[in-house]
Amino acid sequence: MSETQAMARRATNSPAMDRLTRVGLVCRALLYGLIGVLAIQIALGGNGGREADKNGAIGKVASLPFGAVILWIMVVGFAALIIWQASEAIFKAHRLKDRVEPISRVVVYAFICTALLTMLLTGHTNSDDERSRDVTAKLLDLPGGPFIVGLIGLGIIALGVYWMRYGIKKQFREHLKPMPPRASAMMSRLGLAGYLARGLIAALAGVFVVQAAITADPDKAGGIDATLRAFADTPAGPWLLVVVALGLVLFGVYCLGEARWRRT
Repeated sequence: MSETQAMARRATNSPAMDRLTRVGLVCRALLYGLIGVLAIQIALGGNGGREADKNGAIGKVASLPFGAVILWIMVVGFAALIIWQASEAIFKAHRLKDRVEPISRVVVYAFICTALLTMLLTGHTNSDDERSRDVTAKLLDLPGGPFIVGLIGLGIIALGVYWMRYGIKKQFREHLKPMPPRASAMMSRLGLAGYLARGLIAALAGVFVVQAAITADPDKAGGIDATLRAFADTPAGPWLLVVVALGLVLFGVYCLGEARWRRT
């Protein structure tokens, strides 16, 4: 390892970086909790037209007193999460397959940071639905576009199944520190509910992407908001959306617990 790499590793393992990473985990908890709350409001018919996705949650934060201050804190927190996951991929993952998860999180956190900065600098952000449809349309225009989009859709479905399995087997506990019995039991329940909800949302979003590939219609694809609203259109009605949304709120609480108990 070169001297530069050694310095970078020491910096990412410093107490200051650990504290910033935990701030980022709190910000992540806030984001998921707000998405769940917005989805519940959609199910009950009163969210004022705000979309239940990351951008809708960011907009909700921006409307709060001292919203800009909170958004800047979130920028710092998610930037710390990017550095943390990048260091996991570079320094701790020794096999290619072990690098996939931290790298994917770097991409997601980078998108969130971009959305936060866009809101701070321009006062608005594009919705996940718009972004998903735009990206799908561009991919469909490529040679073999429908095949590419179909593979992406199947990959998203596989991710949803993976998250549900991850939650059922409680594999998330591998990343948590030892904790008191009551806290341990609570984190197990929260993680199970949260990952099941995330898995269901991802699987349904993947189905929509596959439909877009089959029909060559980018409007079939959608982001988190469109996927959540689709749960309300099932025979179970809005109550299924309420259940899934509560799962997201519980995942937000789990992320809050991660800020205390996660190994970083």
